[in-house]
Amino acid sequence: MAPPLALDIDGTLTTPSGRIDPRVFELLPDWDAPVVFATGKAFPYPVALAHFLGRAETVIAENGGVAYVDGDASILGDPAVPRAVVEAFEARGGEIGWGDGNTVNRWRETEVALSLDADERLLREVAADAGDEVQVVDTGYAYHVKSPDVSKGQALCRVADGLGLAPADFVAIGDSENDASTFAVAGESYAVANADATARDAADTVLSESYMDGTAGLLRTLRERAE
Repeated sequence: MAPPLALDIDGTLTTPSGRIDPRVFELLPDWDAPVVFATGKAFPYPVALAHFLGRAETVIAENGGVAYVDGDASILGDPAVPRAVVEAFEARGGEIGWGDGNTVNRWRETEVALSLDADERLLREVAADAGDEVQVVDTGYAYHVKSPDVSKGQALCRVADGLGLAPADFVAIGDSENDASTFAVAGESYAVANADATARDAADTVLSESYMDGTAGLLRTLRERAE
């Protein structure tokens, strides 16, 4: 039997241009073990991906702020301080970015995501004023202002328990510093070749190929290993 998977989305299941790689629809619909999509995106995004793959909507969103398994949604992060930090950032002239009709944050419940065009120095300066109550995470796709008390790894522990599994049963694949906590609790962890330094250092193995090229190759190897 193939192992359960904990899969990041952006940079891991996508092309370099940010589109979902079509091989996702080849390799994942019939994967014969649980698949958890663990992302920094808001809750509707991984749910939609699972839905269109015909898989159970077992997801971790907002960098661990939201977890959903077997119809049970858990809100694990407190948005009060992150929102206050971003309000203070805007009051000092900072801009969240994303343009008009910002859907990036429309459904977020525990954090705020800012465009990489935002003033990172100012953002981190304002966040520092909040002390250890807030964390700024650079995923390579956005600056996430979140509670330090939540992470993808902690959420995977909760989701695994809901599935009757241990986190160590999972193979985790990712590309960013927000995946390091997942790598720490999973039984096997892999960073795709485009991963940042934090993810590369945390992973058991750094793959030789990037984006979905690396992920697809590993998934085929895992399937062959299970046969």
